[in-house]
Amino acid sequence: MWDASKCNLCGDCLVKCLYVDYDKDKAVAEIKALTEGKKAEILSRCVTCCACREYCPTGADPYDLILRAQEKFHAFPIGEKDAAGMDLASMIPNEIVPGDPDKPVLSLCALERQIPEGALEGQLFQGMTVVKGGEFFCLIGYVHIGKEAPVARGAQKFIDRMAGLGKDIIFLHDDCYAMVHAKVRDYGIPVPFKYMHLFEYLRNYLRDHQSRVTPLGIKVAYQRPCASRYTPGKDIFLDEIFNLIGVERPTRKYERETALCCTAPIIRVFPELAQEVQAKNVDDAIACGAQAMVTLCPICDRILRRPTAARGLKKIYITDLCRMALGEKALAG
Repeated sequence: MWDASKCNLCGDCLVKCLYVDYDKDKAVAEIKALTEGKKAEILSRCVTCCACREYCPTGADPYDLILRAQEKFHAFPIGEKDAAGMDLASMIPNEIVPGDPDKPVLSLCALERQIPEGALEGQLFQGMTVVKGGEFFCLIGYVHIGKEAPVARGAQKFIDRMAGLGKDIIFLHDDCYAMVHAKVRDYGIPVPFKYMHLFEYLRNYLRDHQSRVTPLGIKVAYQRPCASRYTPGKDIFLDEIFNLIGVERPTRKYERETALCCTAPIIRVFPELAQEVQAKNVDDAIACGAQAMVTLCPICDRILRRPTAARGLKKIYITDLCRMALGEKALAG
């Protein structure tokens, strides 16, 4: 949540932004305008990637400031039909697939159709209860259409729904983990259940079953979801996963804090910019010697299928990468 008392007007939040070209004076002027309740240019140029939240050295959370102003002024240039798509996610039919009583729940949010076919098969999630559908939609996606109010309104209901499952929960969707690990703190909502990010679960599983792992010996680039800006501390688990399965992550320009958005939020809003960003991202992955682009977010995975295929770069979902190391799936050629 925006905390004006922490802002020292350093301008880093917008100077570091990869989608505008602001110097310090311009950046500071933009933030000052927003703090005074005025419109600012950044409201209509923001791609909703949340990166400024992570760029801020003092933890003031400038993205929350921008998001609330976008909603106030209806400044994010998205069409009504596209904006309504987020509401449709909450109406996806719910399903609970019962599993073993001693195993945790795997939450798929409302994204089952976006997950690559077969990505959840095999030993990794065997025996888990699986939940999916609109009642398990974490709502963070609303920030990508310039709205914060729906997240706030539905936060308690979401937490209550997950708590009602009565089990530990593994969150496959980065947005859901961001909701329970960071966003609900803005609203003072406690989380009365144990939970874990998919990365931590995969790290634990691979570490506990190391004898089944055959090192893959490949280089990959990783597509970091925008929601990871809320929870960057858990990214260390991915490095451990890569180490456990013999995958190298060569240094590249657009990764970790400087990661590019997959462009899902802006494909229709800023189509030319989206194509430019996708090209930069894929070209950067190829330039560093990566043989594949690894994805975590199902939406990132879907969006990047075409641009990676067009450049001959393999795209592999993170669970499939682990299944390759476990001998359950052929290594992508």
